[in-house]
Amino acid sequence: MSGEFLNFILALTIIIVVAKASGYVSIRFGQPSVLGELLAGIVLGPTLLDMVHGWPIFHGDELLGESITLLAEIGVILLMMLAGLELHLNDLAKSGKVSALSGTLGVVLPLVMGFGTAVLFGASNESAVFIGLTLSATSVSISAQTLLELKVLRSRVGLALLGAAVFDDILVILALSLATILIADAGGGLLTIVITVLRMIGYLAAASAIGVFVLPRLVMVVQRLPISQGLIALALVLCLLYAWAAEVIGGMATITGAFLLGLFLARLPAKERIESGIVTMAYGFFVPIFFVNIGLEVNMRAISGTAWWLALVITAVAVFSKIAGCGLGAKLTGFSNREALQLGIGMVSRGEVGLIVASFALIEGLISQESFSIVVFMVIVATLLTPPMLRAAFAAPKETNAARV
Repeated sequence: MSGEFLNFILALTIIIVVAKASGYVSIRFGQPSVLGELLAGIVLGPTLLDMVHGWPIFHGDELLGESITLLAEIGVILLMMLAGLELHLNDLAKSGKVSALSGTLGVVLPLVMGFGTAVLFGASNESAVFIGLTLSATSVSISAQTLLELKVLRSRVGLALLGAAVFDDILVILALSLATILIADAGGGLLTIVITVLRMIGYLAAASAIGVFVLPRLVMVVQRLPISQGLIALALVLCLLYAWAAEVIGGMATITGAFLLGLFLARLPAKERIESGIVTMAYGFFVPIFFVNIGLEVNMRAISGTAWWLALVITAVAVFSKIAGCGLGAKLTGFSNREALQLGIGMVSRGEVGLIVASFALIEGLISQESFSIVVFMVIVATLLTPPMLRAAFAAPKETNAARV
């Protein structure tokens, strides 16, 4: 076997072991596993140990980093497919207007404030748009876990939080595709933009038609065939094809196609079987590589001088804009001040989608390495702040009642 292949499998072994160990430690400290995996990547990356480029055993292997990145990109595609599988659009009806308004304002306000802050610190308009998008994305997994521990997940605030997160995810992914189209073709004139938008509409129409009319029948046929893990293989092939077609045919991000397929698969009776198989593959191998690879590409030492001020300000803006945007949406639909605050705090944590947006922008050359490192710093801090803030927001009424007694 070649030395490059041996280096590759050794690097993967280190990445997966460290990712899972760090995820376990993170959970033991009451944090989501993704936080531990991110921190593991930062430790292994150029910020500290610089595994890929600095360790003698991997020295001179130019293909190692690229090979890990390719596996990481498959991980992000599978992750977005699973995000689509997790969405139950019927849940939107349970929280109604509050979810729609809170989710929308929780995207718009962080996007505008993030864009403005980045521009004030000298970022280009293109970079500022994607920095704003990373601030718009929400990961409510940690908030949901916290609310579950507090036994308030099925409360009015908890249901509104879950519904708002659905709107948030969909709007951010659509905004990512639109921003990619407009920025990528900014120099092509109006005709080019119109053609690109028509390509997107054509792809969405064709993908939806296949997802609604062809996919259910195809799944039924494959389930009856004597093929080992045929259903899982079909889901994986369709995920890759939807992702490929999204960019090649629709001119959108590959993750949009994967997300769209997940939404269609979520409607099928075989959804649980598909999800179980893809979860095993994704979280057992590809997704940990994706999160660790983010850290491998981040160099916190690249944040220097005034950039640290930008990192701190962006983090403050990320926290404030989510609380203000989502809280205002809740308040306008009849929630009390305390309920609006609780909902806003619950939407503060950032995670997978924000990191996906940042990784995409970095690969496309739309943000700098320094800006990417700043975004990862913001995600880590916002994720760490959410559980104690949320617990305090829900504990306050009890303390008040106790004081009155």
